[in-house]
Amino acid sequence: MAKITKTEDQWRKELTPEQFRILRQKGTERPFTGEYNAFKGEGQFVCAGCGETLFDSRAKYNSGSGWPSFFQAASPDVIAEHHDNSHGMQRTEITCARCGGHLGHVFPDGPAPTGQRYCVNSASLDFKGTREKP
Repeated sequence: MAKITKTEDQWRKELTPEQFRILRQKGTERPFTGEYNAFKGEGQFVCAGCGETLFDSRAKYNSGSGWPSFFQAASPDVIAEHHDNSHGMQRTEITCARCGGHLGHVFPDGPAPTGQRYCVNSASLDFKGTREKP
């Protein structure tokens, strides 16, 4: 996978202000406000910064956290993990491995088969597929 590197000005021109705040400045959405939190659709969730496929809709579940949650990534190499000690907490930040965009965090309290909860900001994602499950 070829890495994508752009200047801050290039990112600002290509992203909405909310996407820039979250993807490039490590912001977060208020819980239960993001477009994809209660979203039901069949397809792939891709990085809003670079279009890399990050999650399949079959891995999405309702965690009750207020953010879109997934129990696994589309493939092991599309998500990068980083130690995050901000806000007085010890967490694992997840970013797009291709463009470095901040997605959210991963927690070890998800469902089987992985036990992982990838807690992702809706503004970090775009969706490719059908908008509602039949």
